[in-house]
Amino acid sequence: MHIRTDKIPPYPNTSHEQILWGKGYLRIAGVDEVGRGPLAGPVVAAAVVLDSADTDRWLGIFKDSKKMTETQRESAFEALIAAGLPNAVGACNAEEIDAVGIYAATKLAMARAIEGLEPRPDHLLMDAMNLDAIALPQRSLIKGDAVSLSIAAASVVAKVTRDRLMAGVFNDQFPEYGFAAHKGYGTASHLQALRMNGPCEIHRTSFRPVREALLQH
Repeated sequence: MHIRTDKIPPYPNTSHEQILWGKGYLRIAGVDEVGRGPLAGPVVAAAVVLDSADTDRWLGIFKDSKKMTETQRESAFEALIAAGLPNAVGACNAEEIDAVGIYAATKLAMARAIEGLEPRPDHLLMDAMNLDAIALPQRSLIKGDAVSLSIAAASVVAKVTRDRLMAGVFNDQFPEYGFAAHKGYGTASHLQALRMNGPCEIHRTSFRPVREALLQH
């Protein structure tokens, strides 16, 4: 069941976390993903557990990662790591996405992130997603990264992790596609590179522009 929020706060807060902490849940993991739309690269998910005794410091720092600049995301990510907040990342590569579809791959990436958390969380806050395969209580929030601080933190971790991978390892490995600039999204420059070079091994061949480029080569 997805829970809708009538009013979106100026910044994500811990109102949903507070309810669950009040019910006795101690380790609440916010979970979010990035990279469902790109033509290349993995879909990446992250899970983050905030300290119930020290959440005010993060208010206004963690936001929906799409509404933050790259500098803001990097700064928030480094602060999270320095603070030692429990976090884990999971991913599904292009081959897995092509095999099972992007929706199922997104769920699998989320499950991998959750399984990587230590200690194991006792409740999940998800951004508009339910994970039936995970035997943990969970709450799905519409626009979760805009309302829940935990989910917003996870969105930042996932976004920074994926962007660094695309701009670093994959851009170095496949420089002709310009992944550092567009991170695998279907920009005009990326589509032009696809037409000129055809797909590489991290392209999602089940996505129409990539499939069409493959037929031309």
